[in-house]
Amino acid sequence: MTEETKQKIKQKLSLVPQEPGCYLMKNCDGIIIYVGKAKKLRNRLSSYFRGSHTGKTARLVSEITDFEYVVVGTETESLILELNLIKKYDPKYNILLRDDKSYPYIELTKEAVPRLAVVRNINRKKTNHARLYGPYPNVSAARETVNLLNRMYPLRKCRTFNKKPCLYYHIGQCLGYCTKQVEAYEIKKMEADIIRFLKGDHSLITTKIREEMMVESSKLNFEKAQELKELLDYITITLAKQKVEIGDTVDRDIFGYHVDKGYLSMQVFFIRGGKIVERHSNIFPLVDEVFEEVTRYIAKFYEKSVLLPKEILVPALADATLLADYLKITVRKPLRGVKHKLVEMACENAMIALTNKFEMIKKDEEKTYGANEELRSLLQLDRLDRIELFDNSNLFGTYNVSGMVVFKHGLPSKNDYRKFKITLDHNDDYGTMREVIYRRYFRILKDNLERPDLIIVDGGLGQMKIARQVIASLGLTIPVAGLKKDDHHATSALLAFDPVVELPINKRSNLFYYLERMQDEVHNFTIHYHKQIRSKGSLESVLDNIEGIGNKRKKELLKKYHTITKLKTLSVAELAEILPQKTAENLYTFLQNYEIRG
Repeated sequence: MTEETKQKIKQKLSLVPQEPGCYLMKNCDGIIIYVGKAKKLRNRLSSYFRGSHTGKTARLVSEITDFEYVVVGTETESLILELNLIKKYDPKYNILLRDDKSYPYIELTKEAVPRLAVVRNINRKKTNHARLYGPYPNVSAARETVNLLNRMYPLRKCRTFNKKPCLYYHIGQCLGYCTKQVEAYEIKKMEADIIRFLKGDHSLITTKIREEMMVESSKLNFEKAQELKELLDYITITLAKQKVEIGDTVDRDIFGYHVDKGYLSMQVFFIRGGKIVERHSNIFPLVDEVFEEVTRYIAKFYEKSVLLPKEILVPALADATLLADYLKITVRKPLRGVKHKLVEMACENAMIALTNKFEMIKKDEEKTYGANEELRSLLQLDRLDRIELFDNSNLFGTYNVSGMVVFKHGLPSKNDYRKFKITLDHNDDYGTMREVIYRRYFRILKDNLERPDLIIVDGGLGQMKIARQVIASLGLTIPVAGLKKDDHHATSALLAFDPVVELPINKRSNLFYYLERMQDEVHNFTIHYHKQIRSKGSLESVLDNIEGIGNKRKKELLKKYHTITKLKTLSVAELAEILPQKTAENLYTFLQNYEIRG
């Protein structure tokens, strides 16, 4: 930070009020790199520019050249604004809130004949009309639960009613609702049992398994009886481990944390029906004050949750009042008793997770941030937050495609990946590179999109020069590098600078593995897209050969099935639901004799 920048920041700090609000830290290019909130804005902002810092905080401070702030009326308003600003700008140092995922739930559908399903992306507006149970951070656990219930209760398994009973009916896991009349009271009884189980009362299931086991045993069907006994033992052991002596069956989540060596470890226990049904952990570098990070994490944790628990237990340093106001549920900081012990248990688990994973986390950071810094230094760049890589693929000049992958802060950013179907229909790598680079960066200029700090082409000197020419013709100054390969098709050097220089890469260095990872990522992404295009093109050509399939039906089939492989699995009857009977028969015969080549 220059002396001029220090003086500018000092003057701005003197004008900041002691009010609640949000602040936005900027780098030398005016890009927002961190968003935070504070009860007293001046105190918090001043803390970044006095004393010494370590770890991620030190890196953040070293890049700050300016800041903005927004004053709000209450702390709840500042929390809401902070989360919205982070979502809008995706700052590089707001690590904790990146790559969050929604958790799966189990849904018992509200239909005349219900189904059990594992669901993830749920419309919040429809949750009042759904029977959802969870969350299940482990999707495997959700599927295992659904499989267990489907095995014990013969619910409907298919999405739509078939014309005849399917395999599930014949193995006793469905009552054949598609063709048989099942009494409503029988369905209601199964629903009630399943809901009791999903709410934490497992006594009915264990009794049912025990009774079935005795029946099979009396029939001398010992293999089946042994299988049921193992299932009963599994459930009994699992439930015994989960049991929490809390004295009620209130749905609650319990948060714990641990801080060490510049990292924050968070642990969450999900208690449903008096049992710990799942837990979730997360570890990330500490940037802000611990109490702010913990409070923000808990608030953000429920952003994608469709069902909130009745109560949340949090450690003493979290802002329970703010969280309760924001989440609109009960948030407690227990100081004694069983609930306090549960919070302590969550904190202890957070400590164990951090201790066990610290060395692995350190190595991962060296391979990502460290390797990215090494590349930035090697190329003499001021900043290297975003890299865009390109690769081309074709088959003897046909089905020309190109793929672009993006690495942000050393990690792949899959939401930013892009596919390009090339208009050229002949083998011309230079022409393909010229087209894709022009299309990508003309769009960036036109729509004022985020620009990369570096472009890498997975090709030699020729392709790199083409890319540079196009970038220059658009009036951009983005550096372009190329990857040179050896006789074994492995990356051996980085092509950079003007005039071009070969920069050898140590094959045992983190930088080599970083470049190799990027190269593999863009290659696999492009090849996958190329296979999709080929498959769709092959299907299109097949459909052109079938009499009775015009443009409208061809589009319908392409949209629904995409590939020949999927279409070949259909019977004549299934094809006849879309096509006339004779056309369906002709297509079926053609497909069965058609050989798919990779």
